[in-house]
Amino acid sequence: MAKIAAGDALAPVEGFGEAPRSRSATGASSRLRDEQSDSDDGAIKLKKELGLMDGVAIIVGVIVGAGIFVSPKGVLLYSGSIGQAIIVWILSGVLSMVGALCYAELGTMIPKSGGDYAYIAEAFGPLPAFLYLWVALLILVPAGNAITAITFAQYLLQPLWPTCEPPYESVRLLAALITCLLTAINCYNVKWVARVTETFTGMKVGALLVIVAAGAWYLFSGNTELLENPFENSKIQPGFIALAFYNGLFSYSGWNYLNFVTEELKDPYRNLPRAICISMPTVTIIYVITNIAYFAVLPPDEMLSSQAVAVTFADKMLGFMAWVMPLFVACSTFGSLNGAIFASSRLFFVGARNGHLPAAISLINVNCLTPIPSLIFLCLLTLLLLFIRDVFSIINYVSYVEILFIFISVSGLLRLRKKHPEAKRPIKVSLVVPIIFLLTAGFLVIFSVFESPTEVAIGTAIIVLGIPVYYITIHKPVEWLAQTSQRINTVCAKLFLCMPNTEKND
Repeated sequence: MAKIAAGDALAPVEGFGEAPRSRSATGASSRLRDEQSDSDDGAIKLKKELGLMDGVAIIVGVIVGAGIFVSPKGVLLYSGSIGQAIIVWILSGVLSMVGALCYAELGTMIPKSGGDYAYIAEAFGPLPAFLYLWVALLILVPAGNAITAITFAQYLLQPLWPTCEPPYESVRLLAALITCLLTAINCYNVKWVARVTETFTGMKVGALLVIVAAGAWYLFSGNTELLENPFENSKIQPGFIALAFYNGLFSYSGWNYLNFVTEELKDPYRNLPRAICISMPTVTIIYVITNIAYFAVLPPDEMLSSQAVAVTFADKMLGFMAWVMPLFVACSTFGSLNGAIFASSRLFFVGARNGHLPAAISLINVNCLTPIPSLIFLCLLTLLLLFIRDVFSIINYVSYVEILFIFISVSGLLRLRKKHPEAKRPIKVSLVVPIIFLLTAGFLVIFSVFESPTEVAIGTAIIVLGIPVYYITIHKPVEWLAQTSQRINTVCAKLFLCMPNTEKND
C-alpha cells in the first residue's frame, strides 16, 4: 500500500532554508533519548500525549467559545423566525459533522499535523497550501485569538465596572497577559494544556446546561407563548438563508482543529474519527437546546438588541446569581483560546518544516518537545493585533476565507481518491458525504459574493497578494532573505534550546 503521509508536496521546499542544529541543543538531545517512551530512535519530534478524551476536549473546547453566550443572534437575524433559526442550528451542526467526517478520512490518510495546509499541499501542490498558510497567518489565526482574548478580558473585568464599559487599556493589557500566560503553558507541557482544556471545557458545558435547565424550568411552568407560531416572519430568500448558515457555521468553527495536531494524538487512526463522532453530536445537541432555552425566555427583539444574550438571559432567570454568567463566559473564552493556541501553533510549525515559513519556527525544544518558536511567533502576532483598536473589523473577512479553503480541502479528498486510489484509508466515507458538503459550501461561497461583495473582494485580494510573496520568498527566494533566515535559525536554536524535527517521513 502506498503511503500519503509524506508525499512530495509535503517535502521541505527551497526558500527559507532548514534550521541549523546548535551545539547546546545537540548536547541536550543525548539526555532526551532515554526519556522518549514513544520513540525507539531518539528522534526529536512532537510527543504523542493526547488521548481520546483529550481530543474530544480540544474539539468541544475550541468550538464552544464566547459565540453561543454572546452573539447567537446572527442566525435569528437572518432567519427571521425562531423555527427557521432552530433548523439552521441543527443543519449547521449536521453540515459540520459531514465536513468533520471528510477530515477524518483526510486525517487518517495523511497522519500529519497541519490540517488543511497538509491536505491542500498533498492534493493541489505547494502554492495553494502556501496561500492557505498566508491567510491563516494574516487573518484566520491571530485575529481570532486576539478577539477571543479581548472577549475574555471584557467579561472578567465587567463586574468591576458594572455601569459602563471597562477601560480600553485595562482590557487590552489583560488580554495580552492571558495570551502570554497560555503561550507559556503551551511551551512548557502538552499535558498541562490538555488538563486546562478539559477543565474549562467542563466549565463551559456546565454553564450551558445551567441555561438549558433554567429554560426547561421556565417552559415546564407553562410559559410557552414565545414558541407559538415558530415560523412566523421566516426569511426564505437564498441570500438570507446563506447568511444565516454563515453565522451558524461560524459558531461551529473549530471542528477541524484536532487535525492540526494529529502527530501528537495517540493512535490517530482510531482516536481522530472517534473524537469527531463524539464531540460533534454533543456540541450540536447542546447548541440546539441552549437556543431553545434562549427563545423560550427572551423575545426575538430583546435577543437582537442584546450585546450578550447569555447575560441578558441570566439577568432575567438567575436573579441574584446572574453575576456568575460573565464569569462563565470568561472561562469559556479562556479554554477556547488555550485550545486555539495549541492547535494553530502546529499549523505554523508544519508550514515552517516544509519551507513555507522561516525554518526557526519549525524548531522543537529538546526538553519539553514543544514547538516553542512557533508558539512565541503566534503570541507576537496576536499581541500585535491586540493593540489595533478596530481588530473586530477583521473578523468580517474570516467566514468567507475560511469556508473557501475548507471547500478546497474537501475537494482535495476527491482529487486524492483519483490521484492515489491505492493509498491506505482507515476511514473511507461514501462519495455522497463530500459531494453534499461541497454543494452546500459552494452555495455559501457563491451567495456571499452577492450579499457581502466588499468583504469577499478584500478577502480575495489578501489571498491573491500571497502569490507574489510565494514566488519572492519560496519559489525563487532572495538570497539576503535566506541568509537572514539562517541567522535567525541559529539564534533561536541557541536561545530556546531547540533542534529541527528529526522524525523520518515515511
